[in-house]
Amino acid sequence: MMTDRLSAYLERWKLDAAPAVDVAGLTQVQMAHRQAIAYENLDIRLARPIRIDSDSAFDKLVKRGRGGYCFEQNRLLADMLALIGLPSRPLLARVQLGLIPGEVPPLTHTLLLLEIDGENWIADAGFGGSFAPPMPLRDGATASTDDGAMHRLRAIGGQWLLERGGTDAAMDNRTTPGKDWKPQYIFDLSPVAPMDLELCNHWTSTRPDTRFVTGHIVSIVTPDGFAALTETTLKQYHAQAGASEQQLTEPAAYHAALRDIFRLSISLADVEALALFA
Repeated sequence: MMTDRLSAYLERWKLDAAPAVDVAGLTQVQMAHRQAIAYENLDIRLARPIRIDSDSAFDKLVKRGRGGYCFEQNRLLADMLALIGLPSRPLLARVQLGLIPGEVPPLTHTLLLLEIDGENWIADAGFGGSFAPPMPLRDGATASTDDGAMHRLRAIGGQWLLERGGTDAAMDNRTTPGKDWKPQYIFDLSPVAPMDLELCNHWTSTRPDTRFVTGHIVSIVTPDGFAALTETTLKQYHAQAGASEQQLTEPAAYHAALRDIFRLSISLADVEALALFA
C-alpha cells in the first residue's frame, strides 16, 4: 500500500513505484536503501540519544537526510517492507569482526527475518561497510555482490553464521587479513521483543570505551563497492578501480565528504562540534 511515508522513502532513492512483493523486490529495496542512506554514528559522538521507534527512525533517516546504525536502519527497513507487503521480525546478532580469540561479543547488531514464498530469508540494511545481500536461510547458501565478494550462511550448533569472502581492501577494516571466508556475525532465531532492541541499542550507544562511543564511523554502499570514513581517513573501494585512501585535514573537507560521498545532510557546525580537528 502506497502511503505518504512509503512515497517519501522511495523518493530518497528516486523511485516512483514500490518494488514487487517477492525476493527480487526485497533485494531491490535493500540495495537502494544502502546506496541512499549512510551508516553512521555521528549523533552518538554529538551526545544525542539514539531513538529507534518508527517515528524517530523515519524522521532522522528520511525527512532529515541523515544516516544511522543498525538499530535505526533496520527499524526503518522493517517498517517500509511492511508497507510494501513484506512483513518481517527482528533478530539479534553478535558481530564477529576484530575479536580476540575466545571472546564472546555482546548482542550489538540487529537484522530482519522474512518469509517469502514459504522460505525464510534474512535482510539487513544496517551492517556497515560493504553490502551484505538478502539471503535464504539455508545452510551453505551463497550469494555474490557487484563489489566482487561472496557471502555464505552456515548453520552451526543451532545458530547461523554469516561469512564474507573477497579481497581485504573491499571489506571492513576490522577483518583478519588472509582468510578465505571472514566471519561477519552470528545469530539465532529467538524471538526479539521491542524492549530487547531498546536494551541492546542503549548499551551499544552509551557504554564507555566501545567503538560507537569513542569513534567516528560513516560508510555507504556504491554500485560496485563502498566508501568509508573512519575518523579523518576516507577510504573508497570500487571493483574496477580498486582501493584509494586520503586524509581529510579540516572541517570543511569532512563536511563536503559527508554531503557529496555519503549523501548526509549535516551542518558544518555539527561537524566542528565533533572536534575531529581540534
